Amino acid sequence: MNATQNDRLAVVDALRGFALLGILMVNIGAFSSTFYGLEIPDPKFVAPFDRAVQFAISALFETKFYLLFSFLFGYSFTLQMSSSERTGRPFAPQILRRLATLWVIGLIHAALLYHGDILTTYALLGLVLLAARRTDDRLLLSAAGLLVLVTALCWASLATLQGLKPEPLNPAAILAEAQAEAEIFRGSPAAVVAQHLRELSSVWGIVAFIQAPCALAMFLLGLVAGRRKALARVDEHLPKLRLLLAAGLAVGLPGALFYAWTSVFAPGATLAGLAVGVLTAPALTGAYLAGAVLLFTSQAGARLRDALAPAGRMALSNYLSQSFVCAMIFYGYGLGWIGRTSPSQTTLIALALFAIQLFVSRWWMDRFAYGPLEWLLRAATTAAWPPWRKAQQPA
Repeated sequence: MNATQNDRLAVVDALRGFALLGILMVNIGAFSSTFYGLEIPDPKFVAPFDRAVQFAISALFETKFYLLFSFLFGYSFTLQMSSSERTGRPFAPQILRRLATLWVIGLIHAALLYHGDILTTYALLGLVLLAARRTDDRLLLSAAGLLVLVTALCWASLATLQGLKPEPLNPAAILAEAQAEAEIFRGSPAAVVAQHLRELSSVWGIVAFIQAPCALAMFLLGLVAGRRKALARVDEHLPKLRLLLAAGLAVGLPGALFYAWTSVFAPGATLAGLAVGVLTAPALTGAYLAGAVLLFTSQAGARLRDALAPAGRMALSNYLSQSFVCAMIFYGYGLGWIGRTSPSQTTLIALALFAIQLFVSRWWMDRFAYGPLEWLLRAATTAAWPPWRKAQQPA
């Protein structure tokens, strides 16, 4: 494989690394506070700076980076198909084993560490990708657009009904519930796992009606982009990337600001903000994707690409290790800091953790062929033990 091909693969890996940062910035909020996603803020952290940090996280990160990861999942699906063709092995049995293993890992992750797990959803939606892998590109693009539009219209309808018959908030009850949950998460490991299992029913509802349709839409877009080798032929798509960057910012940024405003400052309009966010988040995600690719393929951005790529090559291991470290920091079987760090402190913890992951990922990938969980997933996919150490390259 020549240097140019390596660079093209590094772009995909660097995008995964970039997505990992965005996902951590969002998920750590759910670990650090039981007020995350509630209609009222934590009364300990309502200073203007704290609210500004929450607004920035909502606007720039929430509902965007899981979409980027979803796009890359669909794109990588085509790489796996190509690999199967090269080796002459049947694709369907391999991908079914891979998805089943991913689902089991996600289920364990949801129960033990983070009830907002996305892996189980990806595993199930991967079956749709498998069924749609030979579908015409135009039909896939139409289906992706329809999924986002219908989901946004559903939430807009609920927002309208809420506006016609608003229900007053009960801040005292919400406060008591959040404080009680914080005490549970500061308790024993068994108490934490039991709370995760109780919360899975409500979380799966959110996943089914918000994340899953939009993730599937991005899966389909990634599948089309992978077929067209969009990230392997960046030079051929520069005008389209620049257009996507400009249009994505023009459409996505105002929608993101409205979504963040309703999330942080106008809880009575949360459903309206969610409808706008669902509709416009793919545009801002597209802008992030285009901007990152343009940067990574420039001379100035090559070092950033090379710094992010190792983390992206072991994205599954890094995603789960993020949850493990956050659980050890915020839950009772660790430091028990839940509810005790401000939004700015939580953000600094996330950035520090990601910096450590970049260093560890580079060290690991210099020595080993796969990340730990990527090795396990590869073994399940191929039904054979892959090499553990990286093959020695000739001088």
